[in-house]
Order: sequence, then structure tokens, then C-alpha cells
Amino acid sequence: MILRSLLLASAILGSSLAYAQEGPTPTQAIVTVNSKSSQTLTAQNLKVKVNNRDAQVAAVTSIKPNGTQVALLIDDGLRTSVARQLSDIRRFITSLPEGTEIFVGYMQNGRVVPAQVFTTDHAVAATSLRIPMGSPGVSASPYFCLSDFVKNWPGSSGSEGALLTPKARFVMMLTNGVDPYNGSVSPMNQNSVYVNNAIRDAQRAGVPVYSIYYGNAGIRGGAASFSGQSYLAQVADDTGGRAYYQGLGSPVSLTPFFDQFRKAIGESYVASFSAPAKNNELVDLKFSTTLPSAKLQTPRQVRPGTRIIARQQALNPE
Repeated sequence: MILRSLLLASAILGSSLAYAQEGPTPTQAIVTVNSKSSQTLTAQNLKVKVNNRDAQVAAVTSIKPNGTQVALLIDDGLRTSVARQLSDIRRFITSLPEGTEIFVGYMQNGRVVPAQVFTTDHAVAATSLRIPMGSPGVSASPYFCLSDFVKNWPGSSGSEGALLTPKARFVMMLTNGVDPYNGSVSPMNQNSVYVNNAIRDAQRAGVPVYSIYYGNAGIRGGAASFSGQSYLAQVADDTGGRAYYQGLGSPVSLTPFFDQFRKAIGESYVASFSAPAKNNELVDLKFSTTLPSAKLQTPRQVRPGTRIIARQQALNPE
């Protein structure tokens, strides 16, 4: 009799969980405003469609420096000429607003090796920089590294990259973006399962991915540059980030790109809305705004239930 009661209770609980998984679920996503003039995003001037259906924006909350984590991931296979750019990278790190957490890591063999764990001591983080190894292909694939990093975000807890972290998280990759495991870098061969996996993992973790293109020590030529830049743009567009590059060559200075990245973080918000959860599947998103002459950077998909910041903060927009 006791066993039967336990089995019945278990069945009811399982049925309730299954129903909950398919019902409307509070969800958050990072939205960045691109505008020449300073404009504030609110729940009144932001609209969202979830799976092509109108959904109500419950709240829009600006992201504060002390609620931000920035992960700087440097490809260890970059040409050693990037040493000339170390001062630009240090300047970016030390210019971050007080309270912003910064992580510095090097992409090696499909993972990210930390040079400096997340810290608000920007001066210390800047001293952790070193010249990349410059060994061709040492990262294995930057997309292997990205997937592993966002799924195992340092200092987080829980599964799926710790979606409960009360911080807005951003990734900046310094890499050539080429996926050596996808074979030819021909423009006719730009569909990589590893790039797609990295995009999906970043979307599930609620992390916009930014990047700066810089040449790799062993991969040269216009085709490789095109391939890498194409992949980096795809990752950025699908996650709500942005890919920066200057022609097909490595940029002379990284400072203009870092300035744009820092500005983008400062113009980012967390939008709260409901999304239908079903079998842990991602849902399609499409944001729009009534702000004049403003463009939005947003993820194209999100995992229902994703939380960027603490729930009570999101429900009390400024």
C-alpha cells in the first residue's frame, strides 16, 4: 500500500514537471542598443516575438558594471606579431568600469586555459597577458574552446553553464576564426557543425559572443581570412554579439574595436518575458523597438528559463 502510494505520488510529480516544462516560462535575454544618440530601452518601447508569436516584455533592466562579467579569450595560435597589440589589450582591461569582472584565458587544444580568473582588479588582470604561443592550430578549433567555456563558465554552479548566475556575461574572442576541422576554407564550404554547436551552446547559456579577427600563425591567404571572418560573424549575429575586422588582414590597432565593445556593454539591457518550454528546446526570438534610428543586437534563439540577472532585480526595472 505504501509502495503504491509512493508510485502514485511519483507519477503525479512527474506529470506536473512535464506540464511545467511545456508551460510559459520566465526567460531573459541580453539586448544591446546601437544608436548614435543616447536612448533608454524600456518595456514600453521594446517588443518581442517568441516562435513568431507576440509576447509581452515584462521588464527591461539596464546592466550595471558590478553585474557584468567579461571573458577575454585569446587564441594561442595567433601570430606572435600580436605582441604589438598587448598594450591595446591592457588598456582595454584597465579601462573597464569599476566593478566589472574580467577573465583572461588562452584557447588551447579545445579548451580555455585561464591566465587570470574573474576579478575586479583590472590592473592585476592586465599583468596576466602574455604573447600567444604562435603554434599553428594550437587551439584545435576556437569553437571547441568556446563551447567548453560557456558550458563550464568559471565560478558558476549547476548544469548548462549555470543559467542561474546573477551576472550578465559577455565573451570577446581574439582569433582568426578558422575551423580546421571543417576541411576546406572555400567559400563553398561554410557550414560547420562545430560552429553551429558553439552557437547553440552560447545561446543556451545566454552569452553574446563578440570577436576581433586576427591572423593565425599557420593559416594564411584570403580564403582562410574570409572563412574565419564568416564564421565569427555567424556566431556574433546568432548570439547577439558583434564581429569586428578590418579587411582580410590583421588590424593595425585593436583599440577602436575594444572601444566599440566597451560601449556595447554599456548599452546592454536584460529583457524579461515568457517563453514556451518544451523538451528543453531553444525558441526563436525576434526583438524590435520603437526608438528612433536605433538598431538592436539580440540572440536569435534562447533557452526558455534562461536567467541573466537575479529575478527580483529584473522585475523592478528602473
